[in-house]
Order: sequence, then C-alpha cells, then structure tokens
Amino acid sequence: MAGGNERSTKALKEVWKRAENSLCADCGKPDPDWASSTLGVFICLSCSGIHRNIPSISKVKSLKMDYWDDAQVQFLAKHGNAVTKAVYEAHIPIYYYQPTYNDCQVLREQWIRAKYERKEFTEPGKQLPYSDGVKEGILWKRGRDNGQFLPRKFLLSEREGCLKYFTKQDAKEPKINVKIDVINATFQPEKIGNPNGLQITYLKDNKTRNIFVYHESGKEVVDWFNAIRSVQFHYLKVAFPIASDNEIKNRLTRNFLKEGYMEKTGPKQREAFKKRWFTLDHRRLMYFKDPLDAFAKGEVFVGSGENGYSVQKGLPSGTQGNFSWHYGITIVTPDREYLFTCETEADQLEWIRAFTSVINQAMTPQEYAIEAYFKFKS
Repeated sequence: MAGGNERSTKALKEVWKRAENSLCADCGKPDPDWASSTLGVFICLSCSGIHRNIPSISKVKSLKMDYWDDAQVQFLAKHGNAVTKAVYEAHIPIYYYQPTYNDCQVLREQWIRAKYERKEFTEPGKQLPYSDGVKEGILWKRGRDNGQFLPRKFLLSEREGCLKYFTKQDAKEPKINVKIDVINATFQPEKIGNPNGLQITYLKDNKTRNIFVYHESGKEVVDWFNAIRSVQFHYLKVAFPIASDNEIKNRLTRNFLKEGYMEKTGPKQREAFKKRWFTLDHRRLMYFKDPLDAFAKGEVFVGSGENGYSVQKGLPSGTQGNFSWHYGITIVTPDREYLFTCETEADQLEWIRAFTSVINQAMTPQEYAIEAYFKFKS
C-alpha cells in the first residue's frame, strides 16, 4: 500500500480482511486486491478494468499500490461487499445469469453495468428488457453452408413457448420454430470470432443443431441470453409445478463442460484416427469436422459408472489405427469402447476430468430415455 499514515493503512487492511470481502463482489474471484472508492466494493483486477470504463459510477484504486485517505477507508469500512450487494443485488430475477470469473468479457461487463449503471436489481418488480415474455429483433446469424453472417429476424415468445427466426424481414413463416425446452445458449466469443458471439443449440429429432449469432451491442446480446432463460424458467414452472425454483434454475442454459480437438478412430478400431472438434454437453459427446458446423458428425452418450460406463487413460494394447497424437483416452460403454487421442498430456488430463465428473453422477429418468435412444440408433 503506497503512502498514507500508519493508522489508515492498518484500518484498510482490517476492512480488506473481512470474510465478506475475500471474493470479488462481481465475479467471485478469490483475493481481490482492488476496490471502488465510490461504490465501496472489493473487486479483482479484471473487474476493475470494467469499472474503469464507467467512471461516472465507479472510481477504482489498487489496495496494494495506491494511496487511500482516511475518508476513503472509512467509506470502505461502512460499505464493503455485503452492504453494497444488499442494495445493488436486492432483486435479481432467479433466471438471470450471474457470471463468474470463468465467463467471457461481455457477460461480466453487462452484469456490472446492469448492477451499478442501470440499477436493474435495486427495486422489486422492475420492468426489465428480458422479463416480459417476448423479444423480437435482429441478430447476425452465420449461414450453415456459406459461413457468412447475415442479419436475421428472431422472435422469442413465452406464450408460444418457442424461438423462431426468419430469413426475411417480411417473411410470414419462420425458417425454424424451436420449442423453448430443447434450447441451450452459451457464449462462444473465441469460437465465433466476435466478442458478443452466442451459440444457440437445440435438439431436432434427438440430434443437436447449432446456430451461431452475434449482435454489435453487448447489452442487446446479453438481454437475448437472459430473455431465453426467462422464457425457459416460466415455461418449466408450468410444466413442473411441484419443482422448486432452484431445481428449475438448474435446468436452464448451461455452459459446455469441455471443448477442443481430439483424434478419433472408428468402431473397428483399425481405421486411421481423424482430427475432430469435440463438445461435451453433459452426457452428449459430440464431434464435428469444424467447430462452427451446424450439425455434429456423430454423438456418443456418456452414462454413469453404475451403468457400466468408465474412462481410462491410454489406448488398449494392440490398437492398430494410425494416430499422430499419443495421449490416449478410452471411453468404455456397455456396448463398445471409444478411442481418442489428445495432442498434449494436459489436454488428456482435462478431458479425463470432464468425463469422470459426468460418469460419477447418477442418471436421471430423462437420461435413461436418451441412453435408450442412442442404443436404438446404433
């Protein structure tokens, strides 16, 4: 801590050490070492950069390197994360996605701006741009075949329980009409190549279909994301009236457990290994020729350990297929083994951890039905 008298430095350390201030107020990252002298919250370096972009609301300083005068320290002591959260996070809708430090920039920035700049959660029953059960607007959508992003009209309707998009502004019939309960949405800025890139995934005939979209406005694309969660939440409340709010919240949009390249061989285990992009979406392991493919080339169901599924490090001895990567993984199912190779040992261990986390979970009745479909299909 640069400068300041010994008394204020000691007081600052004491406030900083409070349990409530041990995590970033905005993303939950441990050991924040920055704070807002105007809001009274302790935040991490990454979130401090977002605060710095809204100087009319928040003035940030380093707790280690900057000078804090007595009045500023007293302000921090009077506020802190708990008091400030009680004001700015008083009425967050249960479906609203609260990002963590692992989430992308646009989600974290819009969360911070929603709290402190727009004050969306300070009053009960406030009308929010993602809460009225319908949203219509233009999103830039990637073409399935040509890869070009073109403006398309999207319509989300709670009353109809669906998401639609139209190839033309004045089109009467939508290109797709997807039930809200089979939709997932997850931010993919790196994959899509746009900081506001959103991947919308849905099931059609029990097969996964991907749509890649973005909007120039970070606020608008995050509003779309939370509008989808809002409509899903209210739809599921009707469909499952005895389920608790938290149970329903856990069934809303989800991030993929793991994505990346691996090599795979065919069922005979003698074919050459081919490089594919893999996505693990809970119990669905999908593989694509290209990360931005609309349809998966294939899917593997990953069940639970008690149902005969396991993951093993390495490949079976005598594996004959040619492979260029040497860090193998074997997924054992009741019907067959699936063989993969990773480029690095770090990739191999990350994939094994992801598979293990899924295999260690008991299966739900719905997942038994999905497993039966996969077995029937094969």
